[in-house]
Amino acid sequence: MLAAVGISSLDDLFETIPAEVRFDGRLDLPEPAAEADVWRELSGLAARNRPADELVSFLGGGIYDTFVPAVVDAVTSRSEFLTSYTPYQAERSQGVLQAIFEYQTAICELTGLDVSNASMYDGATALAEAAILAAAHGGRPGGRIVVSGGVHPEYVQVLATETHGLGPAPVVIADDGGGLTSAAALRAAVDAQTAAVVISQPSFFGGIEDLAAAARIAHDAGALLIVVADPLALGILASPGQEGADIAVGEGQSLGNYQNFGGPGFGFFAARKELTRRLPGRIVGETVDGEGRRGFVLTLQTREQHIRRERATSNICSNHALNALAALVYLSWLGKDGLPALALQLARSAAYLRERLLGVPGVEPYTRGPVFREFAVTLPVAAGDLVAALAQRGYLAGLDLGRFWPERGNTLLLAVSESRTRAEIDAFVEEVSAHLD
Repeated sequence: MLAAVGISSLDDLFETIPAEVRFDGRLDLPEPAAEADVWRELSGLAARNRPADELVSFLGGGIYDTFVPAVVDAVTSRSEFLTSYTPYQAERSQGVLQAIFEYQTAICELTGLDVSNASMYDGATALAEAAILAAAHGGRPGGRIVVSGGVHPEYVQVLATETHGLGPAPVVIADDGGGLTSAAALRAAVDAQTAAVVISQPSFFGGIEDLAAAARIAHDAGALLIVVADPLALGILASPGQEGADIAVGEGQSLGNYQNFGGPGFGFFAARKELTRRLPGRIVGETVDGEGRRGFVLTLQTREQHIRRERATSNICSNHALNALAALVYLSWLGKDGLPALALQLARSAAYLRERLLGVPGVEPYTRGPVFREFAVTLPVAAGDLVAALAQRGYLAGLDLGRFWPERGNTLLLAVSESRTRAEIDAFVEEVSAHLD
C-alpha cells in the first residue's frame, strides 16, 4: 500500500504536519488483556452506574420516561421488521412499506396536515429541514427564519448549524417572561424577508401557545408557519393544521419509544399538500400493480441519490423506520379514545404537581397559564444544587435551565409522565420542601 502511493514509510503520510505538533512517545494505555479480563473490568465499571428506572423521574425537556406497552416490543422485535433492509425493491418489501404508509397516515391524522414523510432522525433535524424547505418554497433562499424563544434551545442550535451558509442566522425572539411567545415581539420581527416563523406547541417551558395568532402573523408576511409539536399534546389540543400551520415537526420518542440515554427516537414531519414535492426524505405511496392489486412504493424521491443533485430537495437519505413503527403500534394501542385520555391524565398530573410545588415557600411560577405535562418554576436556590441533592434521594428533579441560559440558573423545568403516581408526586414535593426549608 505504501508503494502504491509512492512513500517509503507510515511516517511519510504525516510529513505535512509540523513536527512540533506531532505526538512523540507512547500513549498512556494499559497493556493488552484477555477478553475475560476486559469483560470483568467493563462489568465492574457498568455496575457503578445507577439505572434510571431506579430513580423517580421528573425530567423532561424533550425526552420522557413514557410507559411502553409490551405489544410495541412484540411487534418491533419481529425479524421482518428488526432486520429489514431499505425497501428499495417494492416487490420484496411490501410489509415494511405498508407499515411506513400506515405510520404516515397516523402522523397526518395527529397533526391535521395532508402529507407526512417516512420519519426523520430526530425532532431537531426535522425542524432544520422544515426551515430549508420554507426558504426554498417561498422563493426566499436567503430568507430569515424567525424563531420563538419558546423553542427548545438545542433545536435552535441544530437549526443554526444546518442552515449555516444558506442565509442569515435564525432570529430568536425572547419569550414574554412567562414561557410564551410575545405576539408583539413576533410581529415586529417578521418582515417581507421572512421565510418562516417557528413556534412550539407547547413551548419549551410548557406553556400553551396561540398558534392561530402566530399563523396570521406569518401568513400576512408571506411566510410559512412551522410548528414544533409535542405529539401527545395533540390528543387534547387543536392540531397544528387546524390552527393554520403549514408544517408540523417534532420528536416522537414519547410515542412508544424508551427514554434510554436520550434516544434514539425519531423526527416526524408533516406538511400541507402543496409542499409535498419539497418534503425531505422518503415518502411511501399507495398504488396498484399490473393486476390491479393494492401495493406500496417509495414515491417522489427528490433526494440526490435518485435525481440530478442540483434538483434535489434534501440530502436526507434514510429514516428511523423501527422507531416510527413503534410509534404506529403505540398509537394503534392507544386508539382514538386512549390518546385523549392519556393526554388529559398528563395535563392533570402536571397541574397537580405545579399546584403542590407552588405551595412550597420560595417556589414561584415561571410558566404562566395552563400547561400540558411540563412547566418551569423559579427557586430560592440554584436549580442545579436542588437537582444534585435530590438525585441522592432517588429523584431526577428536572432540568436546570441555567444549562442553556446562565441568567436562569434558579429556574427548573419539570415534567410528568404517565409513569408517575400521585404518591410519588407527593413524596417528591416533600423532598423539595425539606431541601428548601
